[in-house]
Amino acid sequence: MEANVEVYDAVRTRLTVRQYKSDPVPDDVVMKLLKAAQWAPSSRNLQPWHFIVIRDRDTLREIGGVASSGSFIADAPMAIAIAMEGDADRPELDAGRTLQQIELVAWEEGLGTCFVGLRVEEQNRKVKDILGIPNGLELITILPFGFRPDNMRGGRRRDRKALGEMAHDGKFGQPYPAE
Repeated sequence: MEANVEVYDAVRTRLTVRQYKSDPVPDDVVMKLLKAAQWAPSSRNLQPWHFIVIRDRDTLREIGGVASSGSFIADAPMAIAIAMEGDADRPELDAGRTLQQIELVAWEEGLGTCFVGLRVEEQNRKVKDILGIPNGLELITILPFGFRPDNMRGGRRRDRKALGEMAHDGKFGQPYPAE
């Protein structure tokens, strides 16, 4: 079986992006993001997620004004809110799986995004109200999307801890052999 190098490359090159071109994200690309999310694995295959595609400029500005850690949402051409059903098994794990798939496909399509968590309960409640998300669902994130600028500024270093610090061979404390 041949390895899919594109996925590995996307994992290694993907960056968090908070500045976007103003160009709209085409419908076929949005559909590709949603289908990638739809096909994410989930505990017991419950598929407990709901995706709200947000393109309305006023709504994006309103959410950007509420989200203290995500004011840049206001400048994104679009965003997707991800809400999870509260009775799902381990919804935070399932959310992480679908988020990662969306982010990797977005990167492949030339888009940037940034996970915006609404940890302050009041902000979370306000955004849920803006988007009409029912009380039984948990708002996990708002992912703003836009094409990456030609000259991205302020990119952070992508250094990682040595693999031997996090990978163990057979039992904890025995470093996995280095490459």
